[in-house]
Parts: sequence; C-alpha cells; structure tokens
Amino acid sequence: MTDSAPIAAIVLAAGIGSRMKSRLHKVLHPIAGKTMIDHLLDSVDELQPAQTVVVVGKWREQIEGALSGRDCAFAVQDEQLGTGHAVQQAQSALEGHDGPVLLLFGDVPMVAPETMRRLVRRLEQEDDPGIVVLAFEPEDMKAYGRVILGEGEQIAHMVEHKDATDEQRACRLCNSGMMAVKGSDLFGWLAKVSNDNKAGEYYLPDIVMIAMEEGRRPVAIGANEAEVTGINSRAELAAAEAQYQRLARMDAMAAGVTLHAPDTVFFSYDTDLANDVVVEPHVVFGPGVKVSEGSRIRAFSHLEGCRIGPDCEVGPYARLRPGAVLEDGAKVGNFVEMKKSTLGKGAKANHLTYLGDASVGAGANIGAGTITCNYDGFNKSQTSIGEGAFIGSNSSLVAPVTIGAGAIVGAGSVVTKDVAPDAIGIARGDQKEFPGKAASFRTRAKAKKEGK
Repeated sequence: MTDSAPIAAIVLAAGIGSRMKSRLHKVLHPIAGKTMIDHLLDSVDELQPAQTVVVVGKWREQIEGALSGRDCAFAVQDEQLGTGHAVQQAQSALEGHDGPVLLLFGDVPMVAPETMRRLVRRLEQEDDPGIVVLAFEPEDMKAYGRVILGEGEQIAHMVEHKDATDEQRACRLCNSGMMAVKGSDLFGWLAKVSNDNKAGEYYLPDIVMIAMEEGRRPVAIGANEAEVTGINSRAELAAAEAQYQRLARMDAMAAGVTLHAPDTVFFSYDTDLANDVVVEPHVVFGPGVKVSEGSRIRAFSHLEGCRIGPDCEVGPYARLRPGAVLEDGAKVGNFVEMKKSTLGKGAKANHLTYLGDASVGAGANIGAGTITCNYDGFNKSQTSIGEGAFIGSNSSLVAPVTIGAGAIVGAGSVVTKDVAPDAIGIARGDQKEFPGKAASFRTRAKAKKEGK
C-alpha cells in the first residue's frame, strides 16, 4: 500500500490438516486450479508488502517447494502450541518492522485485498486502537471464538468457544482469527500471553485483552462470511470450490458471456472469456484459457492452457490441451484433441482427430480420424500443414513431416515423407480382390464353428 506505512504479513500454515486425510499439505489443495495459499498470497501481494512471512511446521518442504518462486520468508513452528506461539516464530524475520502487520491463515484463502486494506486503514486512524480484529456473523456458529463489543466497534472482551460461558456463546459476532497489529506492539504483547486455558495453548486473541490492560482500545470490523471461512476438510474444500464457481459464473455473465447451464460450467482462477462468448453445458476450463469474442464452446469440452481466437467453435466433446491455439474462425469438432498445435484462420478439424505438435495453415481441412504421429517413444517432432491443404480421412502423418500449401493427402494414407505444395500424396497398400472367395470363406467358418 503506497498511501500508508509499509506493511508486513504473517501467514500461519504450520497445521497440515489431519481432517483432509491427505499426503498433501492442507494449504496446497487447490480451489479453481490454484492452491489455497496462493489465492491468499496473491491478495496479499496487491498491498505491496515490505515483507511476507509464512509460518510452516510439519511437511514444511512441501510449502517451501510450492512457494519457491515467491518473494516470502519462512519461519518454523516445530511444536504447535497455539496461534500466538505460531506468530512468535516470525519475530526474527520482522525485526525492525514497526508498521502494520497483517495476521492471516493459509487455510482461509478468500480474504479480499480490500478487506486487508480496511484492516490496515482502521489500524492507522488517529485513535490508534493498537489491534483491529476481523469479525463476522456466521450462519453456523460452530466453535468460533466470540467478540463481545462495548461502545461502538470497540471490543469489550474476546473469548475462545471452549472457554466461553453460555451467555458469551449467545453472542453472534465471531472472531475470524485474522487481525492487524502494529509491529512495534505485536511481539511485546505476545510475550505476555499465557497458556493458562483448557487447551494449554498460547492463543493469539489474548493480545487483545493485554492491549486493553495497557490502555489501548482494540476494535473489530466486519467481513463477509464467505471471505473468512476456513477450510479443514474435503467437504469444506468442496464448499469453497462451489462458492468460487458460483461467483465466477455470475461475473462471467455480467461481463457478457452466455452460459446455457451455468451450474454445469467450471472455471479456473484465470479463465478469460470475452463478451459474446457462448458456453454450452458441461464445459470445464482448466488454467490458462483465453477465449476471444464471438466464439462458441460446445457441450462436454475440456480446455486448458489454450487460446481461442474470435468467432471460433470448439466441440462438442473436444479437448484442448496446453499450447493449443485456434486463430480467427477456426473450428474443432467432436472428439478432437489438440496439444501444442495451431489451427490457422478458418481451418477445420471436425471429427475424431489428434493434432499434437503441429501447425495447420489457414483454410486447411483435416479429415476425420487424422493423427499427427508426433512421438517416437523418445522425442517429439513437428508436423506442418500448409494453407488450404486437405487431409483425407483416417490419415496418419508421421512427424517430422510437411504437407505443402494446397496439397491433398488421400484418405487412409500413412505419410512419412513431405508432400509438395499442390501435390496429391497417397501412401497406402494396393487393394486386391479375390472373386468368389467370400462365399467359400463363410462356408468354412460356419463349419468350423459347428464342429464339422
């Protein structure tokens, strides 16, 4: 945030999430094709933090490997002694940082950048509250800690669910666990936190009461439940995915995309659909898809890592893999697969075709059952098909091979040599005919079956 003091962020990610029952660390499970912690860190990065510290524990190597390309530091919590203890592990990494510190959780991935900014802005107001807690009112109160307000947004008391009285549990305002604290105060308050509670843990929210004892007036600000819901199980992961998809579909339609059956279309975190794109039922977009205006994605297609130009048609039942490119007005039809291939302007591959490591020129027509044989068991090779070429049905193009512009490949050919421009290339065995042999064959076969 360039309009305030430099901020830092501490992201707690030491818990592996035993309820996930997985060999993969909890925060590395994906939502819409992006890991939980990457969703969160992308939002943090929009605030341009001076430092981001991720607190890791068991299976730390998984997180450190997954985040190796990010500008963040790691702190280790060897024993999980509570959230307050976890934050303490980041102290040395933030030495000398006196500005705002955001305290976040790796398994709460959907906190919006604007919500983080609100936390920081409130912390820096003239009344200097010391701590700003992010609170919310859930439909299901579960075992959330409670935030008891006094005057206005000032906090009168905070208590963990297991330590709360029945009267306190009746309060609907719950603690998300996330907050903003001045770096100059944070670790001094954490040093005073006790583990004298039913769990024997050092609770992060206890710093609120410690700050109040020192004359500060911590406050709470509200957030939408959808932003602050944590993910601890496969069911909660599925619920988060459903929530993300619901919002993504609404955003797409608001931007001018037609979804014939919205609930059956699944987006990735970076799906980019232009206005007047039409998406039929049961389409899945993996990461890295961009579709230009006026194109139609027909039913039961799967797209990933591909670029679709304007006024193209894909499917039904098509699969576009990473590196697939359709230029203006190109078409792939049912049961066509493309990988690392370009289909030029107005080119068509309508049926039952595999195009791998290939370039297809403008206006070319690829017949049904055509295969580019791009892999010899060791290496991948290229196939080049020129503009206006016609590839007959059930042809195999054994790469590396070039089919010239305007050339024709006869149906059923296995092409191992280049075909010159405007030439006809045919590579198949001669057809032979044996008059009358079909009848005698049937007689022998029937006798054999009947044991005669």
